Amino acid sequence: MRHYEILLMIHPDQSEQVPSIIDRYKSIITTAKGKIHRQEDWGRRQLAYPINKLYKAHYILLNIEVSQKVIDELETNFKFNDAIIRNIIIRVKRAITEVSPMIKIKEDHSNESEAIEEYQDEEIVDTENKLHK
Repeated sequence: MRHYEILLMIHPDQSEQVPSIIDRYKSIITTAKGKIHRQEDWGRRQLAYPINKLYKAHYILLNIEVSQKVIDELETNFKFNDAIIRNIIIRVKRAITEVSPMIKIKEDHSNESEAIEEYQDEEIVDTENKLHK
């Protein structure tokens, strides 16, 4: 079996159905004795250019280990699923399990916003203490 990285761009109006879409493809992979090494939901993101008059898409990343037969089946399913506006399947040399840079950036931004909120809360407390003195 070979290792693959799959990136799916799902129609933004179908964001609520993303878990069921993922489950459908995960079941295809697991029933064929494949392995899912990494699954990431990047959420709704701005597109670099409009695709079919759409400016946003919901991104899903999968790193899997399956046979070529399963990849062919997945590719056919992606092609005939109207919710998937774009997909790319890349063969990789090894299983990738570490967190992707997209998720790291997302986590860094959430940590930064938490730090800013914490700093602002401390500032408010300091200001209130000065006012009460």
